[in-house]
Amino acid sequence: MSTDLRASAALILAGMVAQGQTVVGQLTHLDRGYYQFHEKLAALGANIKRVSEA
Repeated sequence: MSTDLRASAALILAGMVAQGQTVVGQLTHLDRGYYQFHEKLAALGANIKRVSEA
């Protein structure tokens, strides 16, 4: 993941239009700049979910 929050968001959006499954990790910068980003995308109809790293 990027160290810039806007770039992190852009990478997630790119992953949404890519074929297959996209897995993104290290969301620290994104979390700091965009509260509940995944929930906002899901509210817009995105097929997205957040899982914890185990």
